[in-house]
Amino acid sequence: MNPFDLKSALLAEHAQHVVLVHFPIALFLVGTGFDVMARFSQAASRKVAFTLGARLNTIAAAVFVVPTLATGLLAWHWQLAGAKLKGILLLHLVMGCSCTVLILLIAWRRSRPANETSIPFAFLFLELITGAALVAVGHLGGFLSGVNLSR
Repeated sequence: MNPFDLKSALLAEHAQHVVLVHFPIALFLVGTGFDVMARFSQAASRKVAFTLGARLNTIAAAVFVVPTLATGLLAWHWQLAGAKLKGILLLHLVMGCSCTVLILLIAWRRSRPANETSIPFAFLFLELITGAALVAVGHLGGFLSGVNLSR
């Protein structure tokens, strides 16, 4: 495949999922990092800035997670003709769906208007758990794509 052939790159059976998956992972992890920094920041102006950054990144992650999940499901149907999943692929799908629900839940909570500069510790803990699950899902996806295989 020619790397400059736009048609074959955009219409490849799973290329969109491989490209899109990086956006929700990065945006959510950066948003969680901003929440951690807001939690431990002493200056009020920094808390407000970090909280706003966290809110925007988390909402952007929620926007990108929906097409990412959809393209993953399409890749399953295109490459495996909807065959029954097992092993790493099944774990990747279940964890990916779980992370999607958690990201949407967290983004919904973050999108509600509030004048809070610090989030509750339990909510921050949920964000950290979701971030760890995202890292695990991405790692499994790397094995599925062949990127993480040892040579």
